[in-house]
Amino acid sequence: MKLNPLVSKLALYDIAGTPGVAADVSHINTRSEVVGFMGEEQLGQALEGSDVVIIPAGVPRKPGMTRDDLFNINAGIVKSLCTAIAKYCPHALVNMISNPVNSTVPIASEVFKKAGTYDEKKLFGVTTLDVVRAKTFYAGKAKVNVAEVNVPVVGGHAGITILPLFSQATPKANLPDEDIKALTKRTQDGGTEVVEAKAGKGSATLSMAYAGAIFADACLKGLNGVPDVVECSFVQSSVTELPFFASKVRLGKNGVEEVLGLGPLSDYEKEGLEALKPELKSSIEKGIKFANQS
Repeated sequence: MKLNPLVSKLALYDIAGTPGVAADVSHINTRSEVVGFMGEEQLGQALEGSDVVIIPAGVPRKPGMTRDDLFNINAGIVKSLCTAIAKYCPHALVNMISNPVNSTVPIASEVFKKAGTYDEKKLFGVTTLDVVRAKTFYAGKAKVNVAEVNVPVVGGHAGITILPLFSQATPKANLPDEDIKALTKRTQDGGTEVVEAKAGKGSATLSMAYAGAIFADACLKGLNGVPDVVECSFVQSSVTELPFFASKVRLGKNGVEEVLGLGPLSDYEKEGLEALKPELKSSIEKGIKFANQS
C-alpha cells in the first residue's frame, strides 16, 4: 500500500511491533505519510478518518491445521476490530483478508448490524489470491502471456468453495477436461501447496500481500471515480440463494456499485457450484452464530 499513489495516509496497527514496521516502510519515497499504532488503546486513532480498512489480522495456518482450527482465534480478532471500525470509521470500505473469509465476512456484517452501521456495499471478502493463482496456473498450462489472462473465480475462499470459471477464461485456450480439473484442484489447494512448501514455517504471505494490494487498489480506484473497475470479491449477494457469495463486482464511489452474475457455466462448473453450496452455507452460518454469541 505504501507504493500506491492513491494512498495519502497509511496507518498501521498491530498488537506488537508496529512502530518498527512503520519506521521502515515510511522511508520509501512515495506520497503517503505513514503512522504506526500499537496496542488496543491506539486502535481508535489508527482507524479514525480511514476510507479503506484492510484486515489481514490473525494467526496463519500451520501444517495439518484446517481453516476451521484457525476459526476461534481469528473470529475473535475480527469481531473486536469490526466493533472498533463501527465506532471510529463506520463509512470505510472494509477489505477482509483474515481467514476463514467464508465466516469472517458474515461475522463483520453481524457486528456492523448490531452497531447500526452495516452497509453491504462496503464489506468485501478478499478472494483476489484465488484469481491471481487461477491466472498464473492457467497461463502456464495454456502457454499464454499471463499479463493478458483473465479468469473469474466465484463461490467462497476455501477448498471446494473456490470455483474458478476456466470456461470463461481469456484468452481462450480450449484445454482438455482433465487439464481443467487439475487446474481447478490446484487453484483450490493453492494455500496448502504453499503451507507444505514452507514446511511448517508459515503460509502464503507474499502472494497474499500482492493480491491484497491489487484488491485495495481496485477499491481506491472505485472511490476515485475510475469507471469500469471490476474484481471478484466475496460480498452480500443475491446471485445464488446464499446470503454471501464471491463473483465479479463493479466497484465505485460507494464501494459495490453492482454485483455481477455468474455468466454461462460449463457442466463441470455447474456441478462444482452445486457441490460447494452446502459447505459455504455452513461456514456462513458458523460466522453468524459466532457473532451473535455474547
